[in-house]
Amino acid sequence: MQTSVSTSPQLKAYLLGGGIGSLAAAAFMIRDAHVPGASITILEALPLMGGSLDGAGDAASGYSLRGGRMLTTDNYECTWDLFKSIPSLEHAGQSVFDETLAFNEKHLAHSMARLVNRQRAKMPVESMGFSMADRLELLKLSQASEEALGNSPITDWLSPAFFETEFWFMWATTFAFQPWHSAVEFKRYLHRFMLEFSRIETLGGVKRTVYNQYDSLVRPLQAWLQVQGVQFVPDCKVTDILHAEQDGQFVVTAIDCLRAGKIERIELSANDLVFFQNASMTDASSLGSMHSAPPALNKQDSGGWLLWEKLAQGRPEFGNPSAFNSSVAESMWASFTVTLKDTVFFDKMQAFSGNQPGTGGLVTFKDSNWLMSIVLAHQPHFANQPADVQVFWGYALFPDRIGNFVAKPMSECSGEEILRELCGHLRFDLETVAKANCIPCRMPYITSMFMPRSHSDRPLPVPKNSKNLAFISQFVEIADDVVFTVEYSVRAAQMAVYELLKVSRPVPAIIPHDKSVKTQFEALVKALK
Repeated sequence: MQTSVSTSPQLKAYLLGGGIGSLAAAAFMIRDAHVPGASITILEALPLMGGSLDGAGDAASGYSLRGGRMLTTDNYECTWDLFKSIPSLEHAGQSVFDETLAFNEKHLAHSMARLVNRQRAKMPVESMGFSMADRLELLKLSQASEEALGNSPITDWLSPAFFETEFWFMWATTFAFQPWHSAVEFKRYLHRFMLEFSRIETLGGVKRTVYNQYDSLVRPLQAWLQVQGVQFVPDCKVTDILHAEQDGQFVVTAIDCLRAGKIERIELSANDLVFFQNASMTDASSLGSMHSAPPALNKQDSGGWLLWEKLAQGRPEFGNPSAFNSSVAESMWASFTVTLKDTVFFDKMQAFSGNQPGTGGLVTFKDSNWLMSIVLAHQPHFANQPADVQVFWGYALFPDRIGNFVAKPMSECSGEEILRELCGHLRFDLETVAKANCIPCRMPYITSMFMPRSHSDRPLPVPKNSKNLAFISQFVEIADDVVFTVEYSVRAAQMAVYELLKVSRPVPAIIPHDKSVKTQFEALVKALK
């Protein structure tokens, strides 16, 4: 027997938020703690589960993705531990992990147009562009302790010239870093993804799912959970978490939620558990259209942050949300999804880049005022995508700046204006996208978890003195791991489930690739080029 708690017939678990963290927590409860699926309820404010791993639309109205998290099979220990147990929806006898591995063996990543300059020329990227001063500063930052780095930004450790190197443009756009982001998070990335340092120009270590991550990860996981009896409650916004102090412990006693315009209260019994997705990187995101820009929303428009702020007030062990959500200007960027009814754009991009769709990864326009990147995934990118339709995705790290070809900030642009800017950088005639539908997306908190922060600003998955409440999100503290990844949410979920339910099976350890002499040597050779 792995747990003494889960055998109780009275135990119920409530997961607040339907993102990958909650879905993973439900799966770990069933698989490893033997909680009956019927005892697990997931409450989600949106109509669909999946949270930030979304993918919606159709060929007629246009497809839309807010984004997609980078995957590797060299890391992501908890993610693949989970998806080795989840059956593929399309390949009988295969797990999602098996399906993903086979797909990537067939479609190898090797970008041949990683950076493009203002002359529309593919830039040589074999050299990282470092001066000796850059190398010494990067080494000093990578070796500094997190205590020494504190809540400092990257700019406190690296000189302005560093942010003009080929390395920075490739690393920053691959992982969405800004110079003002946390030096601690940047250091963690350097160590966690040291394998990628030596192949950052080809993105050779990046792995893709067969379709977008909603279709390839969320849908099969949700389907498996439904078979197990898990209850999904969409269009249900949690408005309050009622609690009490019992014998010095914080205990959730009830959950208030808004459904169909009415407040409902879920009373909890002594053995019940609550897993809370405290905040979301895609909170308050909004969509535009070919003829309109996305509306500018903030945390007041969705409430995802407000509940965490309420819980954390007067409880430092529950973290400090204001460290992450106080500066939209520093955490916002914009993305766009383009649906095409002919092959002209894809044909031209393949001829220009030398990459077939699904093999090239990000193409970044280095001199773009918006710092725009696009990626052409293997087609179809959606499970319901017709054969005569193609879809690609792009994003920009500086949506508040005036474009090179459109005299407006990207955040104020319609889909038609974004396509005009893109064609300007590519020197494509606008007829290339005559049959395109571009849906822009504004995300005010998309890199909020990268904001400079103190160690105490993020709660532990199970905070000290919490009896039945756990946090599972990008805003918890996990030593040595990196936010803005599927892995972080899944690891937080696994840690929380195992601790609250006393599961004896260990959480998969983070593989220390950065301690490998071979990996260190390859990174050194790359840095010296």
